[in-house]
Amino acid sequence: MRQAGTYSRILSGGGISGRTGPHLLPLARIKKIMKKSSVDVKMISGEAPLVFSKACELFIVELTKRSWDMTIQGKKRTIHKEDVASAVATTDVFDFLIDLVHPSASQHVDLNEDHAP
Repeated sequence: MRQAGTYSRILSGGGISGRTGPHLLPLARIKKIMKKSSVDVKMISGEAPLVFSKACELFIVELTKRSWDMTIQGKKRTIHKEDVASAVATTDVFDFLIDLVHPSASQHVDLNEDHAP
């Protein structure tokens, strides 16, 4: 029988995250996105989606915190897309998202559509 690896233990509650139970993001969906990313991607280990899941969780937390700061600066209590756009615009690490959240009315990005780079 195959034993769980280091990342499985860390991400499922036995290590860094301190949380137990299922992962917050769907691992099957993450694996599907990984496979669609390139025609060269043939095999994906069982632990790779776990690492991506945790990375996505951390990314969401950080972007939410930055967006919340923008919300508070605007003296509001609800995060809106404009707050996310402001957080992206004022944080260098999120520069890769500028085209996605740019508040231009002339551009519409369909977030439900699958995009393969």
